[in-house]
Amino acid sequence: MGSPAGDIEVLAEFISIYCGDVHPEVEKYEIHAGGTLGEYVNSLDIQLCAGCKKLLLHAASKRIVCPYDPKPSCKKCETHCYAPKYRNQIREVMRYSGKRLILKGKLNLIWKYIS
Repeated sequence: MGSPAGDIEVLAEFISIYCGDVHPEVEKYEIHAGGTLGEYVNSLDIQLCAGCKKLLLHAASKRIVCPYDPKPSCKKCETHCYAPKYRNQIREVMRYSGKRLILKGKLNLIWKYIS
């Protein structure tokens, strides 16, 4: 896996695709957070619904504090750091968005998650 910043950008793209397609009519918000989390997410140029925003902030915060270097893919990790609710949501997002990224030819973004 790459740096936390790069991984968070990829997570944001996955979640943005999912949110835009699955929640098209739901009000969207810019991503803002304080502290270290804000250093990683405030520059992202995306808008998400409240639920997807919470998922991204949870996922980003877990990536920032990941003790592994290099970070393994979540499915191969010994320590499952996501809360169960978020773990199920991120699986759904990855499944949904991964297929769309393949169709768009962006295999480089999903390679780290399937390897």
